[in-house]
Amino acid sequence: MKLASVPTVSGDGDAELPTWPPLLATRGFGARSATHMHHAMHIVLALEGSLAITAKGSAPIRAAGVLTAPDVPHALDAEGVEVLLVFLEPESDVGSALRAVLSGPVRVVSPEERDQLVGDADPMSIMQSGGVAWTERAANVLGGAPAREAPRPMHPRVRKLLKLLRTMPPESDTSLEGLAEAVSLSPGRLMHAFSDSIGVPLRPYLAWLKLQRAAAAIVSGMPLAQAAHAAGFADAAHMTRTFRRMFGMSPSVLIRG
Repeated sequence: MKLASVPTVSGDGDAELPTWPPLLATRGFGARSATHMHHAMHIVLALEGSLAITAKGSAPIRAAGVLTAPDVPHALDAEGVEVLLVFLEPESDVGSALRAVLSGPVRVVSPEERDQLVGDADPMSIMQSGGVAWTERAANVLGGAPAREAPRPMHPRVRKLLKLLRTMPPESDTSLEGLAEAVSLSPGRLMHAFSDSIGVPLRPYLAWLKLQRAAAAIVSGMPLAQAAHAAGFADAAHMTRTFRRMFGMSPSVLIRG
């Protein structure tokens, strides 16, 4: 099944290609979370007022928003506060740029910085073609280096693979060997070409793209079980476990968002 809401950007006049980094975004009323950790970085912004975060057992910090480092135990209290929540891959270009502004487990976002990032930000736009511009603006606003100095040269077989990934049904073979055969490269050559072209290894890219497909489907109104199947998960329970492990939250939160 091809999801119309899979994130895309146009490239060189060709058909639209999936963008990088894959993002997961939601906007809605927050809640109070237990202490948890995940490898994904996230930016959490209170649309008005403030939220509180506790990281590594420290005293709660109140702020207009927060950027968290990857793999850091933390708890958020945004109960009754409308928030914009954006997860991103720490090994991506923008993830590296944002990691540079972290001198500890979290980086507080000021009200002025929050206002520059929230605006009319829409989760579906962020998860589609607007994601590249939004994450680059986040890096600039928070004082990070430019997410990338210049566009990466795209290997033609990687470009072909990105097009294939847009149309492949969820049950397709996405093993390294299968994808390499599909674009007529050796597995080793595909690994190197993909990392050089996209800035992250193939396997993490596929994992994020799968999660993002599910998130885009849920945000667009698809039932959880159907979204799980469309994204290639065995069932809704498998999708929920993966969301909790990667993001510390259930995919049902996206329904509220």
